[in-house]
Amino acid sequence: MNDYIYAHIRSSIDTKERLLKSKQCISKIEVFATAWLQCLRGGGKLIFAGNGGSFADAQHLSAELTSRFMFDRAPLASLVLGANNSAISAIGNDYGYDQVFSRELTGLAQPADVFIPITTSGNSPNIFLATQQANKIGLVTTALTGETGGKLSSICDCLCIPSKNTAQIQECHIMVGHIICGIVEEVYFKG
Repeated sequence: MNDYIYAHIRSSIDTKERLLKSKQCISKIEVFATAWLQCLRGGGKLIFAGNGGSFADAQHLSAELTSRFMFDRAPLASLVLGANNSAISAIGNDYGYDQVFSRELTGLAQPADVFIPITTSGNSPNIFLATQQANKIGLVTTALTGETGGKLSSICDCLCIPSKNTAQIQECHIMVGHIICGIVEEVYFKG
């Protein structure tokens, strides 16, 4: 059991070290933080989406913005697609699960918003279709993905975590999300 524990922690650290050494990833974090800030300063909202663990990550990061992250302050406009169970079951039943995010996005998004899909593979059909819809609406999209970005990388800006391990990608998505939330909160409220 100890070997498993140490191996998992070491592998997680190795992934974070690859992320830290990637000038492209560090630059992308800055680009994404700037996009989120511009959106909020322009009266837009941040719209997250994800499946499974990535859905939980989307909820987590959205909550950091609408509640607070490092200090007390006014809420920031953020929401998560798929949080309305009735809408998800109705859209899934009437149009298919592939449409659950794109249909909801169509009803909620405005051109000043930023779309933030979170997907470890970059290949989730419902995330891909929602990103295509975001492009049609004219949204800036800042995707968090795994190593290659999958199909999503062909249609939007992706921050690709340098790993193929789902758990480690998700760990880094939360870390990167926390970094961006911290930058946004600090700059938006303190300049």
